[in-house]
Amino acid sequence: MLYEVATKALNQAVKRNIERFPKRFIFQLTKDEWQFLKSQIVTSKIETRGGTPKLPFAFTEHGVTMVASVLRSKKAVKMNIAIVEAFIALKEFAQNYKELSDRLDELETIFNRRFADVNEALRFLMDDKQSRVEWSKRKKIGFKNSLTDGRQN
Repeated sequence: MLYEVATKALNQAVKRNIERFPKRFIFQLTKDEWQFLKSQIVTSKIETRGGTPKLPFAFTEHGVTMVASVLRSKKAVKMNIAIVEAFIALKEFAQNYKELSDRLDELETIFNRRFADVNEALRFLMDDKQSRVEWSKRKKIGFKNSLTDGRQN
């Protein structure tokens, strides 16, 4: 449907040019994989129309890009360009997502450290008995007036 070519014609073109499709570009689904896919999609029962079909082939990202080289229709070429652009956009998104995720992790680490300090200060302030004792023992800092600090000049 994508290439406006019959499945039979696509399969024939791939088989005639199998050297363009190494194993990392194309693979055949297992019976279990095919059954699972069929259960996910509402389809008619193909088995009732002339026997058991052959297991379908699946193309990897690189295999899809090779399909246009074996199909000659203008629609196939246009579709292949659209698919390649979609893969490029997906990779860019994944890369940007990774960078964003790394940056968020970095920010989380920084803010966790800062919030730990804030939480410690809040716990200290919330504990009234502790804070009164601790504050009275602290050395006072800042401007000292001789009239208020008890010392005479």
